[in-house]
Amino acid sequence: QVQLVESGGGLVQPGGSLRLSCTASGFSLADYAIAWFRQAPGKDREGVSSMKSGDGSTYYTGSVKGRFTFSRDNAKNTMFLQMNSLKPEDTAVYYCAADPNSDTTAYGPWAWDYWGQGTQVTVSS
Repeated sequence: QVQLVESGGGLVQPGGSLRLSCTASGFSLADYAIAWFRQAPGKDREGVSSMKSGDGSTYYTGSVKGRFTFSRDNAKNTMFLQMNSLKPEDTAVYYCAADPNSDTTAYGPWAWDYWGQGTQVTVSS
């Protein structure tokens, strides 16, 4: 029953924006740590942003700071990744993730229990 369904990917030009959405079913995001990861062809999956449950402390990888904003709407049981000033280097499949342990924000992909199906983001002129 636990599921994350994400959407919002697409093709944008450099400097453009996209907003990714990830809706949970079977559990409440309010009680989970959440995250966005991405994986480019031939590369390992890397963390983009993560957010703790409770106080909502949010972390961003250095390459997206100032450009991406991670948010959560508990009423809609949905997480969002607003991506602005997109660069070709941002091209990847983006995955949402959730875990019941808030401390999971300190760990890599192996630690996260639940994953979305991935959505392709392509930044190209």
